[in-house]
Parts: sequence; C-alpha cells; structure tokens
Amino acid sequence: MGTPRRFRWGFVVLGVVLVGLIGWWLIAGIQKPPPRRQPPVAVTIAKVSTADVPITVSALGAAQAWQGVLIVPQISGRLTYVAKEGEDVRAGALLVQIDCAPYLATLMQAQGQLRRDQSVLAGHRIDLERYQTLLGQNSIARQTAEDEAAQVKQDEGTVEADKGAVAAAQVNVRYCKIVSPMDGRVGVRLVDPGNVVSPATTSGVVSVNQIEPIAVTFTVPQGDFQRLVSASAGFTRALATRATSQETGADLGAGELVVADNHVDQATGTVQMKARFANAGRQLWPGQFVNVALTLQTLQNAVAVPAPAVNQGPKGPFVYLVGPDDKVAAQPVTVTATEGSLAVVQTGLKPGQIVVTDGQMSLRPGLSVCYAGGPPCGPAGRAAPGGGRRGGG
Repeated sequence: MGTPRRFRWGFVVLGVVLVGLIGWWLIAGIQKPPPRRQPPVAVTIAKVSTADVPITVSALGAAQAWQGVLIVPQISGRLTYVAKEGEDVRAGALLVQIDCAPYLATLMQAQGQLRRDQSVLAGHRIDLERYQTLLGQNSIARQTAEDEAAQVKQDEGTVEADKGAVAAAQVNVRYCKIVSPMDGRVGVRLVDPGNVVSPATTSGVVSVNQIEPIAVTFTVPQGDFQRLVSASAGFTRALATRATSQETGADLGAGELVVADNHVDQATGTVQMKARFANAGRQLWPGQFVNVALTLQTLQNAVAVPAPAVNQGPKGPFVYLVGPDDKVAAQPVTVTATEGSLAVVQTGLKPGQIVVTDGQMSLRPGLSVCYAGGPPCGPAGRAAPGGGRRGGG
C-alpha cells in the first residue's frame, strides 16, 4: 500500500512542476521586448539668416526698339543707294537715295517761270505808277489806271503760285535723299538699288532700329498694378527692372520702368508697361522674349530661410527647428513673402537658428536627425547629399 501512494505523490509533484514551467513560459512569452530606439533621420539643414530681399513682380516681356523707323519713299524714282545692312548709323546719316535728275529739272523750270513772272509783275507795277501820276493830272481815263491795278494784282497771284511750285519742287528734291532720324542699326534691306520705288511701296526700303537704349514691354495684372502705383508714388518714381533669358535664366541687364499705359485692357484685365534698358552690351535685341522682374521694394535685414524649409500644417506654416540635442521641434512661423529661393519670416525664428530644408516627410517632433558634419546616421540611413553643416548656411 505504501509504494503505490508514493508513486501518486510523485506524479502530483511532477504535475505541479510542469504546470509551473508552462506558466513561466507563457508569462515570459507575452512580455514585450524592450523597444528599439529609432535611428536618426537623415536631413539637410540651413541656418536662419538676415538678407536684403527685393520684393518683385514677375512677368513675361518682349524687347523692342526704343525708336524704330521704316523708310518708305515719298516720291517715285530709281534707287541709287541703300545703306549697308547691319551697319550702325548716326542721326543724319544717308540711308536711301533716289535718282534726283528729273526733280532737279522740274525745280529749274519752276525757278525760271518764277523769275519770268516776277519780271512781268515789275513792268506792270512801273506802268501802274505812271498811270496813277497821269490820272492825278487828268491826262488819262480812270478806267485805264484801274485796269492796270487789276493786272498788277493778277501778276502778284501768278508770282505766288510760281513760288509755291518752286517750294514743291524743292521738297521733292529733298525727298531724293532720306537720312536717319536717330542713332540706330540698319536692318536687312527690302529693295535693292536699281529698282524703281514710289509712295506705293508701303513695305518700305529699309528699317532702322535704336537698340541703345532699348525698350522692354510687358503686362501686369490690374491687382499688381495697384502695388506698382503705391511703390512708385503714382509712377513719379522709377522702379528698378531686370530682364533674364527665358531659355537659360542668364541676366540680360537692368533698367527702369518709365511708362505705364493710360488704361486697363478690359479684355485681359492687364496694364501694359514699358521699361528702358541702356543695353550697352547689346544683350537685348528687338523681338526677343525675356522674363521681367520689377522690384517694388527691398526688405532690409529681413529674417530669411530657404523656401523649402517652410511646411504647411493644419494650423498654418511651420518649420522643423533643430535643437542643440539634434532633435527637431515644429516651430510655427509667419511668412510675409517668398522671393525666388528665399522665404521672408516675420515671426517665429531668429538669425542663427537651424532649420530642416529637406527630409521633413520622415520627421515628427522629438525625433533625432543627422546631417553632414553632425551626428552619424544609424543603419537606417545616411546623411543626405549636400546636407547642411551644423552652424553652416
């Protein structure tokens, strides 16, 4: 009896031990492993700085000659000379010459007729003086003296007509030579010497364009027009204007706004503007399309960050601010303007602080970051190429 009872107690002890082991295993199995620390996020950074930021209005523009003239003949005749294509000319330089022989002959005829009629008039005036003397002596009839006075009046009219014919002939002679009204550059000629031209040649013979200075025309929306009025004190003060290439973005020179059109185009809601560029390097050419930046004002010593640093959240714009411990915090900011690659911040930042400019999608407040020159990145990432350096711009 004793032996079977010992076996039973042995099985009971063994069962208790097994239950304890199973319970320990279950409890140990449901315990969570300690959380792994998230590695730093690779970002690029920049330092908050101060800068003089110009506030501009941008537009598409086109260069055109400051002055341009198309030479159209005012008389008929054979072309004997046309200025060289592509030549720079001064005001008063000969551009076009028409064979003047027929017009010189006409002028000589008109001058000869004038001299003849002036002689006839002089003879009748002498006769009138003689008849008036005889009339005072009652030696001739009054009718004779009055007829002579009428003849003098007629001759005077003839002389005036002759003078007009001479003046017209002189004008035609002057039209034989056409000179440049301003300094400029001669274009491609449209009619070669030897051809016969006339006032009906409306396509012109040659053109001259003034390109130093040159004009750039563009339009601005009427909303921006109000800003221009305020910035220029009603267009009494010139506004700085800069032109850049549409293809390469290269700087093509600086000018100033000189003309605002006198009405708003109701079809487009825009106002046409005209800026004057010295164009000493001739980087602008008539007909060339350019990008125009019109400076309204320059914000002096403005707090600025790279534009990509500004994010939009439910509560407005914010930036990720990097603290001394290389952890980020969401910092609300007030942005007054974005010009090119810079955002001007009115409140929320101070010069010298560090902000994240790339990699924000992987961030949340409190996370650590790494960057070139900063703490090393963990195995999850590497510092972003070109990342900012702590304390650098």
